[in-house]
Amino acid sequence: MGDDDDERRHGYTVDDALSTLGFGNFQRLALAFAGIGWCSDAMEISLLSFIGPALKSEWLISSYEESLLSSAVFGGMFIGSYFWGFIADVYGRRMGIRGVTIITSGAGLLSAFAPDYKSLVILRFIVGFAAAGGHVFQSWFLEFIPKSNRGAWMLATSLFWVLGELLEASLFWIVMPRLGWRWSLALSCVPSLTMFIVSTLAPESPRYLFMKGKTNEAIGVLEKVALMNKKELPTGNLVPDHQRTLRVDLEEHVPSDVTHLLSSNEKQTTSTVGKSLLYLFSSEFLGTTLLLCLVNFAYSFSYYGLQLMISGLSSGQSDCGPSNSILSKNVPKDTLYLNVLITYIAELQGLILAVVLIDRLGRKLSVETLTMLSVVLILPLLSHQNGTVTVSLLIGVRMFLSAAFSTLGVYAKEVYPTSVRVSGSGLVTSVGKIGGMICPLVAVGLVRECHQTLAAIVFGIVMLISGICVIYFRFEMKGRALSDFEGNIE
Repeated sequence: MGDDDDERRHGYTVDDALSTLGFGNFQRLALAFAGIGWCSDAMEISLLSFIGPALKSEWLISSYEESLLSSAVFGGMFIGSYFWGFIADVYGRRMGIRGVTIITSGAGLLSAFAPDYKSLVILRFIVGFAAAGGHVFQSWFLEFIPKSNRGAWMLATSLFWVLGELLEASLFWIVMPRLGWRWSLALSCVPSLTMFIVSTLAPESPRYLFMKGKTNEAIGVLEKVALMNKKELPTGNLVPDHQRTLRVDLEEHVPSDVTHLLSSNEKQTTSTVGKSLLYLFSSEFLGTTLLLCLVNFAYSFSYYGLQLMISGLSSGQSDCGPSNSILSKNVPKDTLYLNVLITYIAELQGLILAVVLIDRLGRKLSVETLTMLSVVLILPLLSHQNGTVTVSLLIGVRMFLSAAFSTLGVYAKEVYPTSVRVSGSGLVTSVGKIGGMICPLVAVGLVRECHQTLAAIVFGIVMLISGICVIYFRFEMKGRALSDFEGNIE
């Protein structure tokens, strides 16, 4: 018995294995897979910036109906974010990915054949529900990365989100004037369908397999990673992370109402929705979960609201005259696509800055810094500015806010243990989507009613509050190994 304990104590964890194997050929392919999946979701969501004006012209929908289309998508995302996280935690990351991609591509393709406005709203709601599971791609990738430079590699997947936005803007710019919005929607779902086919080749996460007690399968995946990276696994047995950190300490850190859920690999808290939520709202993580929900709401509200403001001003949808809109009747409508492209290129620069900061300053300080830069840039809009200056400042604000949002997404996936990682990040993302549901009514409405300054004030206050909340995050994940089991955050 003593020899067995000694062998286990000198075994290796999944984190040890990944650190030994490093970031090699396997991780590069995994980055491409997760990145393209994230890219496909970005395309389905960002098309909302372009489809509204086209539908308003063809179907004569009102501004309220145009806003409702965006809200319906975010309503689907609100429901889908936690749902897909729960599916990924219970049935596996691969199952979550396959479900997300097939429903996204199917509903996206059917949207192109929508006979009327109501049908399109329902189908886009379904697209939003499925696309909300895009965070499963990131969680899957996270669980293959060694902890060194983990933040930077995770943010690399966010670069694919911007790539998706750029591709969607380019697609609509080229296709819609020639073939119409239906062809644009049909072509937008091609990446999702491609990812569904490719997902059959993706291995399951070794962290997930080991957490579920499938040790031999977990080792088999790690051996494939080692083969592709041309490295050797550590010697010894694969052991749980809590065993390496003296599991007896759990009784001192985990609340009594949760401790009984942590007895073994075979008894996982993610077996039911109730147990998953019980842990996410236990005393150990209550503050973290609530703060992440609040900040995600604020970022989602501001991020999508700012883009809708930029689109509204760029497309000449404001009736406030030339001083408040960057378009006059004689300016080509291509200005809409051009300004959206400029916005996405600015986002790319912001993400590059975040990549530089995240593993140097840490997650909390990086998010705080980027949020405050957004607040500073929006301050000039508290007084009246002309349309060009307004849009330029909004693009700058969104650049930093996008970087902060992406960094926060990395933190939300790192801070929860593997057994509830995807459902935890899905929950906070789900709450964030409420902000996405509300923002069209604020952004589009205020722009149409010539209240751009008031809109800037609203977004500025929301971002400032979110920055204050970040200060109170309990854990800093820079340089920390990921936890596979509940109650093991040190």
